[in-house]
Amino acid sequence: MNRKLKSTLGLVALLIFILVVGGVYILVFQRGDLKDRRTKVEEMKAHSYNTADLKSQYQDMQARASVLDSVLAARKFNIPKDLSSIKFYDFVNDLSDSYSPQTTIDIEYADQKPDKNFFVHEYKLSGGGAYNDVWRLIYAIEQSKELKKIKSVSLSNLIKTDEEGMPHFMVNFNLGVDAYYSNDSRFATSAMVENNLTARPLYDAFYPLIRNEIPPNLDNLLDVQGAKLLALVPEGAFIGDSKGNTYLLWEGEQVYLGYLTKIDYERNSISFILNKGGIIEKVDLGLEKEDNKKDKKGK
Repeated sequence: MNRKLKSTLGLVALLIFILVVGGVYILVFQRGDLKDRRTKVEEMKAHSYNTADLKSQYQDMQARASVLDSVLAARKFNIPKDLSSIKFYDFVNDLSDSYSPQTTIDIEYADQKPDKNFFVHEYKLSGGGAYNDVWRLIYAIEQSKELKKIKSVSLSNLIKTDEEGMPHFMVNFNLGVDAYYSNDSRFATSAMVENNLTARPLYDAFYPLIRNEIPPNLDNLLDVQGAKLLALVPEGAFIGDSKGNTYLLWEGEQVYLGYLTKIDYERNSISFILNKGGIIEKVDLGLEKEDNKKDKKGK
């Protein structure tokens, strides 16, 4: 056998070997991969849509999302997603802008913890202020759109006196507040609109019915204590106080701690209603009789 024939047979044998090895690799090793790829291709063909179908499906999903969002917006409370702990500080600061200058609020961040299927930021609020300011704060926290709950309340009375000596009856408070949130957006509307947080004023339950503190007479009004009725004229009544000052007053005019309620020309007398620290007192003053005046002159 010549050399050329040997080379040809060798190449043929090598080609057969490569074909055998390639066939074994394809049929044995790549058979599973080919089967998976065929399955994926068939799935993609089964779920292939044209542009018009995809656009129609998108519009339907948008409409459904709008309906669900409107349902959430109609609910009184929502639970926001991933609520920042700073947001509660902004909430309270916005509320306190309308409170009286005497009202103070301190906020302390306490903790963050899970609560069943949700999470809560815990806060401690303390301070003091006017009774209705404290009531408005409690009402706003409980009625807020983003769910907040007051867990504990402690109230006590406080009396502050200003530079002019006027007493102010205040309320000290300590509140424990939880602000709820979730790691899922399905509990809150996409465009949150706050609830109406305006609270109707209440009677001050801490305002004392009887008080030792009586406001000073800053307006130099008539002090009925020790006053005398000097004369009755068509324009009203001339009254002198214990310091020698004279006042001309008419019915309904204000005096220190009260009002002149009646001028009785038939009985030559006048009547006052005074509020002395919660104790209502009626005071009548009458003209001195001529006989008494003559007796006093004779003496």
